[in-house]
Amino acid sequence: MKALNALGALALVVSSGAAGTSILFAGSNWAAIDRGPTCEALSRSLRVATKGKVQANAGFAFTADRKRWGEFHARLSRVPRAGSSVMLTVGEEQFLLVSRGDWAWSRGPLQEQAIIAAARASSGMRVEARDGAGRRFVDPYALAGAPTAIDAAAAACAGKID
Repeated sequence: MKALNALGALALVVSSGAAGTSILFAGSNWAAIDRGPTCEALSRSLRVATKGKVQANAGFAFTADRKRWGEFHARLSRVPRAGSSVMLTVGEEQFLLVSRGDWAWSRGPLQEQAIIAAARASSGMRVEARDGAGRRFVDPYALAGAPTAIDAAAAACAGKID
């Protein structure tokens, strides 16, 4: 199963990448990639999307200028209902995210540091909300490999000069 998850993470990286994208690390459920100006630690949801549906994925982004340094982002499997809260739960800690369409983000540097700390100490996380019909949906993630992917992405962008 771990090999399958690593392959899924790599597929996410390869399919979303463009020329100039380098894989820095791939292991367990996470991959770290260098996209030039942005470095990311990425994973896809454990719930694999059915054909024709959006595959949920999540990650942490870093830029050399440090405007984004550990920013959490998630592509959701469904579009949340207008005005609905999008919650990230890492281990036992909960974080309210900002959302637009089928994307959600962390709220700033302090929250990003707390999310990364929780991810280092936990085995799983989930993003949840209610869709347009009011149905609750959950996108679950395993965190095996996340600390290494986060460190690899941060180190790659830390070494770049604007």
